[in-house]
Amino acid sequence: MRSLEVSSVIGLMSGTSLDGLDIAHCEFNRNEYGKYDYKITVAETVPYSEEWKQRLSTLETGSAYDFVKTNADLGKYIGIQVRSFIDKQNLHPCLIASHGHTIFHQPQLGFSSQIGDGNAILAQTGIPVVYDFRSLDVALGGQGAPLVPIGDQLLFSDYDFCLNLGGISNISYNLNGRRLAYDISLCNMPLNYLARQTGAEYDRDGEMARSGNVSQSLLDAMNNQSYFNEKGPKSLGKEWFTDVFQPMLIQSSIPLKDKMRTMVEHIAYQITRDVEQLSKGKMLITGGGALNKFLVERMQQLTHHELHVPDSLLVNYKEALIFAFLGFLRVNREVNTLASVTGAPEDSCSGSITGLPVSLMYK
Repeated sequence: MRSLEVSSVIGLMSGTSLDGLDIAHCEFNRNEYGKYDYKITVAETVPYSEEWKQRLSTLETGSAYDFVKTNADLGKYIGIQVRSFIDKQNLHPCLIASHGHTIFHQPQLGFSSQIGDGNAILAQTGIPVVYDFRSLDVALGGQGAPLVPIGDQLLFSDYDFCLNLGGISNISYNLNGRRLAYDISLCNMPLNYLARQTGAEYDRDGEMARSGNVSQSLLDAMNNQSYFNEKGPKSLGKEWFTDVFQPMLIQSSIPLKDKMRTMVEHIAYQITRDVEQLSKGKMLITGGGALNKFLVERMQQLTHHELHVPDSLLVNYKEALIFAFLGFLRVNREVNTLASVTGAPEDSCSGSITGLPVSLMYK
């Protein structure tokens, strides 16, 4: 495949917290210094209906038929939403880059699965699609995650650390000239699970957690998991919540607000513990958890680093932006997955492509 001149890309992200489908129209170019410039021109989140939340949250226990059909149905749904977004905003993107929605992530068994068929997205939009970004790295022996660090390195080099507070918290930073990144802990996944028991989608500003008390016994049980003593590269999936943390929360008899407070303390502790031995620096915080004021306050109280929460556009759409960037790199045959963070034996240019003319796919 030879290089394709692409500057206008739509990035798509569907996170494990099931907030909805993030759609961001992004523009990229290399400046005179050889660095990449980016711009999010417009973005929106399409909330999932209760039906979609139910389908996606229970699919891992469904049949093979359920899995294949939901993959196709979600791809069509995503394509329809993107087509509507394009028409409404009068956009002319060259490419769509879709993370998909993770159902299984078990790299130790050789697979990671993100559904939302790229061909179905192409059929609805008529625009080339890059999707399935994780499988090649897993096949090479890597974790298939995290994928965002290449974007952190090339787009956000002004920051010493890039922290994402999504369904799972993950961090990326350079150490001795090498990019390091890994999943730290669960984050919005358990917090939203607890909030939904009150009828809310999330704990606004962390106020419920702020009103509770820490349960030392529950906190110790959370912090004593062996994962936290493992060295990277390492990654987490939804399975870790359903198999390990959800049972702990169900079995605990303490008030709901105390469970929430303890969960926040666990997250803040694990995140700050991991970077306290590093020289003081500036940390960019994005993802839905960046809007949890109490969580960010607790992290700042526990760390010597300077925490920076940017404007809401970047907070909410940084992952969609970076997947747009990964698609941009993919069609231009440039590295978009770093072995230093996934544990694979080599960097790779990952992602399946559908919809490009044959003349652009082969020399």
